[in-house]
Amino acid sequence: MNEITPIAHPAAQPEGRQRKPDWIRVKAPMGAVFNETKGLMRRLGLNTVCEEAACPNIGECWTKKHATVMILGDTCTRACAFCNVKTGMPRAVDALEPQHTADAAAELGLEHIVITSVDRDDLPDGGASQFVKVIEALRRTTPTTTIEILTPDFRNKAQAAIESIVTARPDVYNHNLETVPRLYPTIRPGARYYASLRLLESVKRHDPSIFTKSGVMLGLGEERLEVHQVMDDMRSADIDFLTMGQYLQPTPRHAKVLDFVTPKAFDAYAAIARAKGFLLVASSPLTRSSYHAGDDFARLRAAREAKLATVRV
Repeated sequence: MNEITPIAHPAAQPEGRQRKPDWIRVKAPMGAVFNETKGLMRRLGLNTVCEEAACPNIGECWTKKHATVMILGDTCTRACAFCNVKTGMPRAVDALEPQHTADAAAELGLEHIVITSVDRDDLPDGGASQFVKVIEALRRTTPTTTIEILTPDFRNKAQAAIESIVTARPDVYNHNLETVPRLYPTIRPGARYYASLRLLESVKRHDPSIFTKSGVMLGLGEERLEVHQVMDDMRSADIDFLTMGQYLQPTPRHAKVLDFVTPKAFDAYAAIARAKGFLLVASSPLTRSSYHAGDDFARLRAAREAKLATVRV
């Protein structure tokens, strides 16, 4: 996602990793609770996107006992230019993973949990059945925990995959568009922009009560009006919740940061998005799909209730 006034173009930076501006620097993760959360994940054999994607918010979230479980292993069948998850031939699906995920939610005392996954193009259903099993295990083990899923696009398998997951009734269905259509060939080459839009539209068509959510990264070279068009496309697909955050280059092999977008520019994008009709918008340099997801879910429900109350009046 581009900034309204682009700054800190890499051409002005020395070779290698760019120096991050003050507004996106975070403290190194540490502390007893952080280590307890990490120990629990290792004991249950679970992967987290917090670690695999090198999320800058891991210290804050894990200290609060919030972790986003990444199911279907730690190896992705795709190689997106922005993503730090390793690529290769994944291992067999772990049959114990759904219950272990539910056990982790119970031990952490989670009121809201986010479940994501790697892409599994090698599986006949793209891994959709594992999402269903995880949702079912959570409903059995921690029935009061609300469930948010962040799925891949289930390339060439989307319709059947979506129907099975929607039938399991997660509370929030998230699938990130990631960037503007023009940048897909270089940033997200294994995916198709309009296929991702249709996926989210299909969720709403199957069950309008499920909240839909999508996110984009800023700083990859997109133009301001392109970001506005993505917002319009999302609203046409009836997406409820938009997240916008700063792209950070995980390693020198990944796509470079072309702009460090200022907090003021993120606020401006948020104001435009709200005017376009999203129920909720989270827009800041450190915003990530599952950052503050529990609090955001409460706000999302409240926003829907307020909207329905207005309609009833």
